[in-house]
Amino acid sequence: MTIKTISYRQSLLTALLDPVEASAYLNAAIEDSPEAFLKALKNVAQARQMSKVAKDAGIQRETLYRAFSEQGNPTFETLSSVLRALGMKLSIAPSDCETAFTTR
Repeated sequence: MTIKTISYRQSLLTALLDPVEASAYLNAAIEDSPEAFLKALKNVAQARQMSKVAKDAGIQRETLYRAFSEQGNPTFETLSSVLRALGMKLSIAPSDCETAFTTR
């Protein structure tokens, strides 16, 4: 009997089609490092078809690949457009460490 298996990459891309899963994945990556976040964002975009994400974001597909490469440095506008195309948004929250400002 032959057992069919799928690769880790294919399994990841399938999981990233779920918006809740994709959101958790991106949040974990951004906590790790900017590089990890860009790689994770690229994975989510690839899961949802990079050319469709690029079109929805109003950006050329090659520009997205370049922005998410190891040398990539996407602008805030590019990040915002891609996240919007993915149905995601950025959110800012206080860090878990003590407040940097004290009141007197």
